[in-house]
Amino acid sequence: MQTWIYFTLLAAFMQAVRTAGQKQLSNHLNAMATTLVRFLFAVPFVWFYLFSVSHFQHLAIPEINSNFIHSAFLAAIAQIAGTAFVIMAFRYQNFAVATSLIKTEAVLTAIMGVLVFDAVLSGFGWLSVVIGVIGVLILSKTDVGLKSIFNSPASAYGIAAGLGFAMATLWIRQASLALQTDLLLSAAFTLAFMVTLQTFLVFIYVLYQDKNQFRLIIDNWRISAFVGIASMLGSVGWFTAASLQTAAYVKALGQVEFFFTLIITYRVFKEHISLREYLGMSLIVLSVVVLLLLA
Repeated sequence: MQTWIYFTLLAAFMQAVRTAGQKQLSNHLNAMATTLVRFLFAVPFVWFYLFSVSHFQHLAIPEINSNFIHSAFLAAIAQIAGTAFVIMAFRYQNFAVATSLIKTEAVLTAIMGVLVFDAVLSGFGWLSVVIGVIGVLILSKTDVGLKSIFNSPASAYGIAAGLGFAMATLWIRQASLALQTDLLLSAAFTLAFMVTLQTFLVFIYVLYQDKNQFRLIIDNWRISAFVGIASMLGSVGWFTAASLQTAAYVKALGQVEFFFTLIITYRVFKEHISLREYLGMSLIVLSVVVLLLLA
């Protein structure tokens, strides 16, 4: 089995765990404060990981260049936006359904790869897009039509989050490759750089928006630390896999997070999933299978 597959599976599992933690935190913090926790508590761990990789690989920390800074900055902003939209989506749908809407990022990664990064999408790739859109229409519980989708807060926020994460993944790959060094090391450096930048940006925003959120973060430090560690482990998986393999394929395989999410939905949140929601989620998973196996 190729290395990128192991890292993707790690990322998918840890992202499901992290997202569950963020859902619980969203009951105490606003969207941006919950987003800050993801980055703030991960900072020391990602830098430790970077220096560990550098040490064991016997390689120097890579030097940054303009292409790296440009791609990493755009990826950081896109990931911040995606994370904030995730929190908003949870306020309108249950955990499993909201996550399914967000996971349209696999299809969006393929589409944006074609439109922005000149990637090639096959006929089966476009078929997966159609199947995925139908799944979203069913989950949205609105009349069939693009206008109706975006009139549904759950769908709008979920798709916005998926788009943010899709663009982040594409730019992360660009940033990592721009360093022109060992891919494991470049992925670790890109991760450390981005998490530090994101912590600074979101910290300033929360400080300006609502200083009381910091007290709430301290009051909920245990779950905040849990989210930070899970976020770090998940990001190691995503960043490394995206450095080793085309972003669309990484996100396609990453849909196994759906099954981890179902387990969490049943075991932790005790939430009910309707037959219609099962159908919609199944179609989204089918779109991913088509994308991964046939596209």
